[in-house]
Amino acid sequence: MDDTKNASPTANRPAVEGLDHIAICVESLDAAIPLFERLLGLKLAHRELVESQKTEAAFFDLPNGASLELIAPKGGNAGLEKFLQKRGPGLHHVALHVGGVDSRLAELRREGVEAIDQAARPGARGHKVAFLHPKSAGGVLIELVEHGRKKG
Repeated sequence: MDDTKNASPTANRPAVEGLDHIAICVESLDAAIPLFERLLGLKLAHRELVESQKTEAAFFDLPNGASLELIAPKGGNAGLEKFLQKRGPGLHHVALHVGGVDSRLAELRREGVEAIDQAARPGARGHKVAFLHPKSAGGVLIELVEHGRKKG
């Protein structure tokens, strides 16, 4: 079967290189971290304040290379604050590792995918990130992640 007519502009390389992380929005990292350490049987790998997003993030690195991220708003992240007010703590987004977030974002936008970000922005762990609107992703908030520095 000839798939060339269905090939995307990224046919020479995978568009997605893997699952980067699943993010759970919580009201307090201090309260959630001990719970997830018990549930996962893992110690916290990394915690940081992401000033540009007014978010605090905590990561548990899983043996398969992906992570579980806990996120909490830090004074002024209207999106996370609204999420918690409307839904309470819970699954917030799925993050996919891509090789070049800006080029992948541009490709998807050309294909009609609605994006929240017009260009990549700084994210946790020194990565570049961009979000796709849930309307274009089956109701799921998708984050594209280009690794900057190593996890940790």
